[in-house]
Amino acid sequence: MSRYLIIINHRTLLTLILSILMPFLAYNFEVIYNIDLTLLSIAIIFPLVFTIRGAFRRREKALEYLSRFRSSLKTVINVFQSSTKVPQEDKDHARLILNEVNETLFDHLKTKEENFQPFDKKVEEFYSFLSEKSDVIGNGTREKALRFFKDSVESADNLIAIHSHRTPVSLKAYCLIFIYIFPIIYTPTIINKIGYDTPSWLTFFIVILSEFILISLYNIQDQMEYPFDDEGLDDIKFDIFRVTRK
Repeated sequence: MSRYLIIINHRTLLTLILSILMPFLAYNFEVIYNIDLTLLSIAIIFPLVFTIRGAFRRREKALEYLSRFRSSLKTVINVFQSSTKVPQEDKDHARLILNEVNETLFDHLKTKEENFQPFDKKVEEFYSFLSEKSDVIGNGTREKALRFFKDSVESADNLIAIHSHRTPVSLKAYCLIFIYIFPIIYTPTIINKIGYDTPSWLTFFIVILSEFILISLYNIQDQMEYPFDDEGLDDIKFDIFRVTRK
């Protein structure tokens, strides 16, 4: 149940306060006018839809790269396991390093830090292992391992890029500002449309509901934009992309 409430945060509280305050002030000071809300709707809905679609595409791309990362990493492990020339000790060592590559990448994606060094060190460790054991592994096995590991590293770099770069910050800020000022412009127009003599609770209800919908959509986009922290309903389940998944 707590995951369903994750879209409610400090922004929701602020918009709720504005949605209550503005109708109160409009009725108290008799501020009523009639303006076309089309431009205001475009100012909010268009960038909101754009950022939601952008966040969804980023999530879908992340799923694609995670699948490629796991499949190529799993293939490298299978290359070693199927080789009759590689000693079992070296097979186990290769599997251990590749599992560490897997875990280090996922640990990085789950945090909001941009420290790539632990992952890069594990990648270099595997390359060093291939170089040191080249006489034991054999050229055929080594070439196959390098080719598929390259795909793993490429997918990992794409995931790191998605992790580090979000939808345009300026566009999100612009959208949020208009959501905050929406009750200020919207309230007098609603009073004019439904009539000043209509019970005031109806105006409060319309303004609060409209603002809650807008800020909830914004919060959903904000959660979807970072799908690696396992907090939102639509976050990526890393367990199914582990090399040693159960």
